[in-house]
Amino acid sequence: MRALIALFVACFAVTAFAAERAPDVVLRGELAGKDIHTYREIPFEVPAGTRRITIDVTYTGREQRTTIDLGLLGPGGFAEQDGFRGWSGGSKRRFTVSATDATASFLPGEIRPGQWRLLLGIPNIRPTSTATFTADVWFSNDDEGFGPEHGLSPPLKTVDGWYRGDLHMHTAHSDGGCSNVSGTAKVPCPLFLTAVTASKRGLDFIAISEHNTMSQVSEMRELQPYFDQMLMIPAREITTFEGHANLFGVSRPLDFRVGSATVPDWNALTADVAKAHGLISINHPRRPNDETCMGCGFTPTRPVDMRGFQAIEAINGRDPERPETGIPFWEKQLNAGIRITGIGGGDSHDGSDGARDEFAGVIGIPTTVVHARELSMEGILDGIRAGHVFIDAEGTKDRMLEVTATAGAASAHMGDVLAAGSGERVNVAVTTAAVAGMQATATLDGKRIDAKPVAADGTTAFTWKSNGKQHWLRVDVRAPDGKLLLLGNPIYLNH
Repeated sequence: MRALIALFVACFAVTAFAAERAPDVVLRGELAGKDIHTYREIPFEVPAGTRRITIDVTYTGREQRTTIDLGLLGPGGFAEQDGFRGWSGGSKRRFTVSATDATASFLPGEIRPGQWRLLLGIPNIRPTSTATFTADVWFSNDDEGFGPEHGLSPPLKTVDGWYRGDLHMHTAHSDGGCSNVSGTAKVPCPLFLTAVTASKRGLDFIAISEHNTMSQVSEMRELQPYFDQMLMIPAREITTFEGHANLFGVSRPLDFRVGSATVPDWNALTADVAKAHGLISINHPRRPNDETCMGCGFTPTRPVDMRGFQAIEAINGRDPERPETGIPFWEKQLNAGIRITGIGGGDSHDGSDGARDEFAGVIGIPTTVVHARELSMEGILDGIRAGHVFIDAEGTKDRMLEVTATAGAASAHMGDVLAAGSGERVNVAVTTAAVAGMQATATLDGKRIDAKPVAADGTTAFTWKSNGKQHWLRVDVRAPDGKLLLLGNPIYLNH
């Protein structure tokens, strides 16, 4: 029986494959025994403005050894240079293509409006068998990141909790390098090696943040199923002559040329990021901006509205021990009344983890620890936006920091706002792990107001009397010699 194909405007329930909205088009059809060793082209119309196509295919008859291979043809098909967009055989059920990235075995490239075709190959169906297939199709615009599921995969864990990761590293897709197998030369370092090293460090998530490019995303899509316990977040380090910033959650190309006619200043760039619902963080803001590190420091030539940024890399690598640490820059923004999250990034450029000089970037040092609703890209990014973050400066696997402030019946955690009237007592409860005997320090508006040893059970407590005005209050943990171990995020009073 010939396949009966129907197009439906999306009004169906979301599939269990972690899509967050109903498909835009549903393709249905039937197969019979006579369809063996044939190819079927299933047409569908792609509207103007589409930036990504995601397709999920299911079919019946597997128990009778029915097999369907999958491919994709753009307008013009094989006759056009970019008409063939990939062939996965029967190895995949779900795939995506866009201008910047595609599922392994498919090709990234322009998404032209017009008639596209899902290509089916039927290597096996028994003579007396029948089967039905359904293809859910999503069309995404620039606002939908990496597809209807937004990340590269469904959530790896759906448990609310603390997750440890590194938000800044480089591979062969920009300037990451390592020794070749024979040890005779330094070569561009494979992304896979970086992921292996991060996985061995026990990280829950990593962000691969290449300079001004997203060429790594297709490879990350390929690797994510293999690294099934470590979330891979695509990112890019916006690299300009006036500073660097990590951008998360945006797949489309973004004009990074700050100071040009098209991007006159940072405000223009952050406005573009906001349109795409991304998260942007200033990197290593107090590094030099000269021949030793061209463009590394944040040195804007025009006034910047810092509310356009959601985070600041307060710690880059081991820089708490360096005079150009980003912590003072972060505190300056907090003192200006801006609620902005402090995060960390290893800034590794050697995926073999072979960099061992005093300040070289190493994967997982520091570790950014995020309290998130789930281990997914959106879950981690929302946790950062909320300020539910602390930084483990030495990248351990077990140090923890939780801070809860109460005033009357109200309570708040790191990143939250607490209302406390004039004269009202604010009680701060600190719970830690693996830092007994270290010093917990309380900082108010950038000035240390108290320090106490962490008790054997990992707890500490502070009290402070509110004057009813706006403040920010942060708790850190330091070694007895003053070395920073854990950097907390503020609780905002009366903001």
